[in-house]
Amino acid sequence: MNKEIREKIIEVCNEKIAKKGENVGLSFYAFFKNKNNNPKLLMEVATWWIETHKLDYFEKAIKIKRMIIEHK
Repeated sequence: MNKEIREKIIEVCNEKIAKKGENVGLSFYAFFKNKNNNPKLLMEVATWWIETHKLDYFEKAIKIKRMIIEHK
């Protein structure tokens, strides 16, 4: 994934954790607006989430943030 989406994922995770605590869960859709204006990037993140890492639909934000930071 490119640097911009990685930064966006970390930003969203930080926001969710700050608002709802470390047990907050999210899906890969949390990193996109309701409008699908970049389907290629959405599919890239979905592939990373579903195929590469075999994650559930909802995962803890803290886990996703850690994965993004550790796997540059």
